[in-house]
Amino acid sequence: MLTNTPPSAPTTPAPDSQLAVAEALMSLLRDTTTEPRPDIQLEALTLAVSADLPVLLWGEPGIGKTAALTQLAASLDLPLTTVIASVHEPSDFSGLPIVGDDPAEQGVPMAPPDWAVRLVRAGKGLLFLDELSTAPPAVQAALLRLVLERRIGALQLPPGVRIVAAANPRSSAADGWELSPPLANRFVHLQWTHDHEVVVRGLAGTWPRATLPRLDPEKLPEAVDFARRAVCGLLSARPTLVHRLPTTETRRGGPWPSPRSWDMTLNLIAFATAAGSSREVLSLLVRGTVGDGPGLELLASLDRMDLPDPEDLLADPANAVLPERGDLRQAALDGVVAAVRTRPDRARWDAAWALLVRALETGAPDLVVVPATTLASVRQEDWDVPAAIEHLAGVVSLSQRADRAADRVARVGAKAGR
Repeated sequence: MLTNTPPSAPTTPAPDSQLAVAEALMSLLRDTTTEPRPDIQLEALTLAVSADLPVLLWGEPGIGKTAALTQLAASLDLPLTTVIASVHEPSDFSGLPIVGDDPAEQGVPMAPPDWAVRLVRAGKGLLFLDELSTAPPAVQAALLRLVLERRIGALQLPPGVRIVAAANPRSSAADGWELSPPLANRFVHLQWTHDHEVVVRGLAGTWPRATLPRLDPEKLPEAVDFARRAVCGLLSARPTLVHRLPTTETRRGGPWPSPRSWDMTLNLIAFATAAGSSREVLSLLVRGTVGDGPGLELLASLDRMDLPDPEDLLADPANAVLPERGDLRQAALDGVVAAVRTRPDRARWDAAWALLVRALETGAPDLVVVPATTLASVRQEDWDVPAAIEHLAGVVSLSQRADRAADRVARVGAKAGR
């Protein structure tokens, strides 16, 4: 016999099971992976970390500075210790005085905070000083010894600890302060911006992988020699760049040249050379250490160090290898003409013309106009005009006609504007 069984009432999940489901969902959301992906910001950061130099990431709130540091620590297998500088007292970084059994005999030791003790016990770690631009001047002063000497009270942090900080510009920081010049000069400053493709791919579950640069053991002596020649060569020619404290408070809180920051720059050039880093990465690091102006001068001098010797080019113009980049090729040709003007003779003059013809055949014609015009002025009366000039005459004539046409257009425009 069939009986009508009333339907059972729906069961309501227990609160703890709902929390378990929520935790499972959050676990899936946190389940992301990484992939090798070119990222000059990340490469510059890992290079500075590898060189054991303190790094300061500047960026607007929510740009991903903290997330990048968390992923970096995980990739390098370093325990991450985050310290919000603005919520600490100066004594938290300089050490708390602890009275012992006999202060007159033993003195009063400065006890370090618990997070510093944990770093020493671990022997390695990534110390992340977050919200640095909200730290008041007294706290910034207490941080000086920590950032430079790695000391907190009587405690010395082990060599395996790296220091990275993050800050928001004063305009977007909560009760923000400008960084003091002594503290700012201890950091490599990197501007942290977002890449649309990186963000989209990361939100889809795949972020760029942070890895330490691979240093070539065979390049280490060469890298050190190159870095020393680069920095010392520039400072010998430009002694005013050795120490230049900016005049405005805002710029003093960023990168600026000093003996300390030049030493950091030298280390970064050596590491970038040994790692084979790109010019873009080196540019971020150099300008983030000594500032844009001195940094760009140094980068330009690095380019000149790679230029071929003018005497080598004059010795064998037929097989000369000229730089591919236009500005470097122009500099190489100017160097050849300057060498001929310094020590002029007929053979060197002819070799320089042959070299300009080779440059014309292998690169942009406009790059030879100025060197050719200057070289022509070096000719002495008893020197016959070389056949090579025939190849360049058309280029120089065309350039001169273009200059005259541009002058006429400018004059007409000036009259029309009156």
